[in-house]
Amino acid sequence: MKTVSEFLKVMQNIYEPIPVKIQKIQEYSESVKLFRLAKLDGSAFPLNEKGLVFMPGQFILAGMWGYGESPFGPASHPNDSSCIEIIVRKVGQVTSAFHSLKEGDELTLRGPYGNGYPVDFFSGKDVILVTGGCGIPPIASLIEHIISNRNDFGEVHLLYGATTPDDLLMKDRMNEWRKKINVVLTVDKPACNWDGNTGFVTDCLEHLKINPANTVAAMCGPGPMISAIENLLNPIGIPDRRIFVSMERKMQCGVGRCQHCVCGDKYVCTDGPVFNLDEIDKAWDK
Repeated sequence: MKTVSEFLKVMQNIYEPIPVKIQKIQEYSESVKLFRLAKLDGSAFPLNEKGLVFMPGQFILAGMWGYGESPFGPASHPNDSSCIEIIVRKVGQVTSAFHSLKEGDELTLRGPYGNGYPVDFFSGKDVILVTGGCGIPPIASLIEHIISNRNDFGEVHLLYGATTPDDLLMKDRMNEWRKKINVVLTVDKPACNWDGNTGFVTDCLEHLKINPANTVAAMCGPGPMISAIENLLNPIGIPDRRIFVSMERKMQCGVGRCQHCVCGDKYVCTDGPVFNLDEIDKAWDK
C-alpha cells in the first residue's frame, strides 16, 4: 500500500496544464486530423482507480499558448498510458492553430473531466454503438475498451454513418475492430468505388438482430440522429434508461462558464458529457 507521500507524488492535478508534444499527425481530410500526444518528459499519463487513463466518453482540454483551449473526447485506447489521441476538426481559431502544427511541436493538456460511459453497467450486455461523422472519438475509445475486455460483453454492433465515404474517420482501425465486433458503415452520398450501405444509420439498425431485454445503446451525434434511434429502440423494448448519449459536440469552454452547452437544466461539461437519455430527453438542441 502506498504511503500518503507516495500517493501525492503520482497524483495529478487535473486543473494544471501539462506540456505535451505531438508524436504523430494523421490527416483524414483537409479539415480533420488526428493528433497523438505524449507527455513532454516522457512519463506515463496517470491512471484512475479502474486502471485507465480516462473513462471512455470523458474529455480533455488541449491548448496552445496564445490561442486558448478546446475540449476533445480522446479517441485512443483508455488503457494506453503512453499517449492520448484526439481528432481535431478545423472550425475556429484554436483548432485552426492546431492544424498549423507539425510533429514534435508542443501543446498543453488538462483533464480528464466529466462523466464517461458506464462500462460496468454495460458488462454482460449486448451493446449497440451509434455515431456519425466526427462523433466517432468517444465511441472509438469505448470500442477499444470493449475489445480489450471482450469476454465481459455480449454482441457488439457499431453503426457509423457519414455524408460521404471520405467523411468516415478511423477507417484504418476498423479492420481490427471487425475481428471482434460487427461494424456497419453507411453514407448519404456514395462514391463510385463505395460498396457499403447507403442511407441513414437508422436504416442499418432495422436489420440488426437484437435481444431487447439485454441490450444497451451508446451514442454520440446530433439531436435528430439521437431522436431517430430512440424512436426505433423504445418500441422494441429498449427504454431510455438503457440508452446513453455523449453531448460533447455542444461544449465550448469545458468548465461550465460560457453556458454554450446547456441542455435543459444540465451543463454538458460538468454534468456530462455522457448522459442517460432520461436526463436530457428532447433537450439536446435547445
